[in-house]
Amino acid sequence: MTATPRKRTLWQHIKYFLRVNLIAGFLFLAPIVVTVFILRTLLKWADSAWKWIPDSMRVLEYLGIPETGTGIILVFIILVFTGLLVRNYVGKIIARTIEKIILKLPGINRFYSATNQLFISVFKSPAKEFKQVVLIEYPRHRLYALAFVTGIAVGEIQRKTEEEVLNVFVPTTPNPTSGFYLMVPQEDTIKLDISVEDAFKILISGGILNPESPELRPRKKSITTTSSD
Repeated sequence: MTATPRKRTLWQHIKYFLRVNLIAGFLFLAPIVVTVFILRTLLKWADSAWKWIPDSMRVLEYLGIPETGTGIILVFIILVFTGLLVRNYVGKIIARTIEKIILKLPGINRFYSATNQLFISVFKSPAKEFKQVVLIEYPRHRLYALAFVTGIAVGEIQRKTEEEVLNVFVPTTPNPTSGFYLMVPQEDTIKLDISVEDAFKILISGGILNPESPELRPRKKSITTTSSD
């Protein structure tokens, strides 16, 4: 005898509606608000800092560029210089140290971590790195995990296996930038008709956000790839 599933109460429907839409709104607005706030703060600082420069050294004013324009140019220079700094060895150490300090601050650490992952998922364009979203049975039989196909195994690895093997990345939740690299037989993957961006939304929200997608293609359908030894 199978137990009949309990119907959700009105209050449970309301809570689900509020939770899903609250998270969806946060995921959409957080990067925008943070970006606007940072740029606004930088522009204000740049405009005020520009006033400390002697008139004789304000070359841009002689070119007819207003103070607001000089602030934008200064912010542009600061961002480029910061990017240059954090991409070298010493800069990476400084960036990691600052990040560790922020992550130790209660309350702020969670907001920073969530916002940081959102920016990474938006600006690093995961669609260019990941070719396809698939389901694989992981970490055991009949447990499924979202994974991204990064390519097809070639050379020695492919020669030593009996079937065609795909390189897949299994991300963690809620930080999808870390995870596990696995080599999975192509026939053991289930191709999904959802975009990489939608898969990231599912992962970051821990499954709360589940964008609607077309019907899945037939189970165990192979992924069309080309390989070369």
